[in-house]
Amino acid sequence: MTPDAHRRRAVGQILLLTAGFLVLVAISATSVLLVNKARDDNALVVHTVEVESQIANLLLVVRRAESATRAYLLTSAPQYLAEYQTAAAGILPAVDQLIVSTRDNPVQVENIAKLKRAVETRLSEFARGVDRVEHDDVAGSVAVLRSDTSTEAVQAVATAANGMRSEEDRLFRQRTATADHTQQLASTVTVAGSGLVIALAGISIFLVRRSARARDDAEARLRDNNLNLEATIDERTADLREANDEIQRFAYIVSHDLRSPLVNIMGFTSELEQLRGDIFKRIATLNRQTALAPALPDDATDTAERVLEGADRKLSDEFTESLGFIKSSIAKMDRLISAILNLTREGRREFKPERIEVRELLEGIVATVAHQSAEAEAQIRIQPLPNIVSDRLALEQVFSNLIDNALKYLKPGVAGDISVKGRTKLGFAIYEITDNGRGIDPKDHQRIFELFRRAGTQDRPGQGIGLAHVRTLVRRLGGTMSVASELHNGSTFTITLPIRWAATNRNRDT
Repeated sequence: MTPDAHRRRAVGQILLLTAGFLVLVAISATSVLLVNKARDDNALVVHTVEVESQIANLLLVVRRAESATRAYLLTSAPQYLAEYQTAAAGILPAVDQLIVSTRDNPVQVENIAKLKRAVETRLSEFARGVDRVEHDDVAGSVAVLRSDTSTEAVQAVATAANGMRSEEDRLFRQRTATADHTQQLASTVTVAGSGLVIALAGISIFLVRRSARARDDAEARLRDNNLNLEATIDERTADLREANDEIQRFAYIVSHDLRSPLVNIMGFTSELEQLRGDIFKRIATLNRQTALAPALPDDATDTAERVLEGADRKLSDEFTESLGFIKSSIAKMDRLISAILNLTREGRREFKPERIEVRELLEGIVATVAHQSAEAEAQIRIQPLPNIVSDRLALEQVFSNLIDNALKYLKPGVAGDISVKGRTKLGFAIYEITDNGRGIDPKDHQRIFELFRRAGTQDRPGQGIGLAHVRTLVRRLGGTMSVASELHNGSTFTITLPIRWAATNRNRDT
């Protein structure tokens, strides 16, 4: 399958999953809203039923009070009086409860106001009738209950109660229809959502099975490729190992062969330096003879050059200067050849991992450069450092080179401050060597790690090999190295090494 097809398939699967997720979210949100609305509608239906029940209970209590009053008027029995008092005491609280239950409906508010006035009128009639019985005026109490006012109060109670019932019946029909519609809508959404979920599940199963088949095919191809790849890697590794060994042998041979003519040049330069004295001694002798001056004795030394004048004196100075340049170049070439030989020997050395007390190692290095740091008026601070398992000699070379560079490139006239600190992270030890030296231009951050390349003003001795060698060692130890620096603001070299490093083929093949 081409990369474009893979990309289209991945995009399609992402879109499908996104659509399924959005459908599920929409169905869930709609279902929640509809369920909440259905619950609210059902609550309103129940509220309507409760209001109708309260109206019926109120009318029942009023009739009970009226029956108890009539029985008391006819018999004057105390139990009817008690029954009247109990019923009468519950009428007004029942009216107040109706007021609270129907205060959100203006029609019912008006009806309950009428009902309350009629009930209060009826209660006052009951109270007057009972009071007259208690004063032995039974005829008067019966007349009160039979009066036109009493009949109007009974009619007013019935009318107001019927109005409230009619309103609640209307609300009950309306709210029941709304609740039924909401439930039907919720069922429809649930069924539709379930169908969409089933469809998406079916599509997902199809895609998963297709992806599984494609994955199985890819794994089979990968296994075949791995078999070929392992053979190819073994072949290439053998070639690289042979090429690497050949490069090391070539570097060693070249360095060794370069030293032979260099020794000859050094010898002939020494002979030229000796001949120089003889040549200019003879020139001085000839000059003296020409000037009728006494000749120099045969055992005269190079001090005869002091009498050289004019062009001869200039020629002597140029000769001496040329010899100095030759000797300086020979010494530099010798140092470069020695460095190359050291690199080839180090490349052939097999690292041996061991547990290293890094702080103790650093303290030993600092002790060896104590005189140098004292001359530079620099302090070297070693903070707590994590211990690691690594090659001791390689680690010592790494830190020695970095501390030596920090001391070498301090700013003149500024007290040096060099610190070494460390920490651990995800199985690696991170060491930072920070100084307040003259810093490195950001454009030279990679240049300083190249072989025989240096950055900044070349006013310090060196061949441009140290940092390249350090980075090579760090890589062989399974780590990385970086620098953060700006001109005149010091430098920080960061080294990341595995806490527990073990020798590998890379160690032997490097």
